[in-house]
Amino acid sequence: MDLYRLALKPLHLLEAEDAHAATILALKSGQILNLGPRSSYDPPELRTDIAFKGGTLAVRNCVGLAAGFDKNADVPLAMSRAGFGFVECGTVTPLPQAGNPRPRLFRLSEDEAVINRMGFNNKGLEVFASHLERYQGRASAPVLGANIGANKDATDRMADYVTGLKRLWGLSSYFTANISSPNTPGLRALQGRAHLDELLGQIATTRADLVRVTGNNYPIFLKIAPDLSEEEIADAVEATIAHGLDALIVSNTTIERPVSLRSDLATETGGLSGAPLFGLSTSALRSAYKVAAGRLTLIGAGGIASGADAYAKIRAGASLVQLYSALVYKGPGLIDEIKRDLVQRLHADGLTHISQAVGSAA
Repeated sequence: MDLYRLALKPLHLLEAEDAHAATILALKSGQILNLGPRSSYDPPELRTDIAFKGGTLAVRNCVGLAAGFDKNADVPLAMSRAGFGFVECGTVTPLPQAGNPRPRLFRLSEDEAVINRMGFNNKGLEVFASHLERYQGRASAPVLGANIGANKDATDRMADYVTGLKRLWGLSSYFTANISSPNTPGLRALQGRAHLDELLGQIATTRADLVRVTGNNYPIFLKIAPDLSEEEIADAVEATIAHGLDALIVSNTTIERPVSLRSDLATETGGLSGAPLFGLSTSALRSAYKVAAGRLTLIGAGGIASGADAYAKIRAGASLVQLYSALVYKGPGLIDEIKRDLVQRLHADGLTHISQAVGSAA
């Protein structure tokens, strides 16, 4: 057992949100002092290029950190050094907001799961942007995504996504529009086709204007919930393609509560993540892959806790994968464990690159 996995025991004695804050503080200190978890394992089999209008997003491995861990872009370099091929920060909203009342983060240890009802707590775009500015022009800059959202009390939530895109343009490697958090009332309504077309239309127009003014383009992704029907997933895929976005992340947390949950905290309100989300999110991924039919890059998230889970997502249609909740239970050593297992599974299947496995089980 590695040192960082041993450190999980005292962290789990703290209330979940306090433990997370302590982790971020430790990583910030380590980032400054050049300490903390470190990985140099980046096998060529896992290097991935995601094509988009005007360029290619190159990641050194296909395993990424999902949004929610680093809400204010405090420690993207530390998480990149820990072995992630790409790091998604946020969700960030235009104005700072406190989020929902505490307690709002719960460990379901018996289920290796987490429930959160954080409510997009973050320090706002200006702080987030100032943190991203540290990496401009640095050779060691991580592949960093900005996950953008809307303020709870915004009078025009769609405008908040445009504001985020404009403020952070040129500061991140890619953007994700998060319309699927269950913890901002009414936000998931944006996943309906009419609202989705309006939102993605505004994003596409803003993107075109920014490209024209700056001469630079960046990938833009959409993140959806796992609770959508097959028809709603199809609508999300078609709208994403129609408006020229570059990938779909499947998926966010779920409001469902599987009967298999054993923890007494399973009745807490919020989004469920971790191991119990795996089946639902992977089923949604398969549906998206079937509809996309090769026209759209998919990113698999939800319940990944092993190389077997990551490989199942890839074989279901994902070109990249993301995880977060499993780190709560297995620590940063899990990142390299997953990468090594992926390479072994590729070779066992007679494959030489991860792209050859994408959709192979669809």
